[in-house]
Amino acid sequence: QVHLVESGGGLVQAGGSLRLSCAASGRTFSIYAAGWFRQAPGKEREFVAAISAYGGSISYADSVKGRFTISRDNPKNTLYLQMNSLKAEDTAVYYCATHPKFANLPRGQSDYWGQGTQVTVSS
Repeated sequence: QVHLVESGGGLVQAGGSLRLSCAASGRTFSIYAAGWFRQAPGKEREFVAAISAYGGSISYADSVKGRFTISRDNPKNTLYLQMNSLKAEDTAVYYCATHPKFANLPRGQSDYWGQGTQVTVSS
């Protein structure tokens, strides 16, 4: 069992930045791939970014490439998402997730999810 808790969401103006964090507990976080997803009102949850267990592989959705950066600190059991140049269309609830296989995260597969943190970008 793993417990994921996101934080760092909030209200920001377009063009601004936010840094999301996801604290993991309950199992050895460092041996699993992790990622971020988001769900906007009325839309399906979509993949944002993923990172392999030791950070050697990273994947981004086309919509966030060049603006978002995913990273992890395994000794602290924490996953991050640095979001720059935010746009109104980035408004959503952001979720962190884990999976034993990195390749499965961009496909929307995960074994554990956090409760989400709201990001609102005003235009």
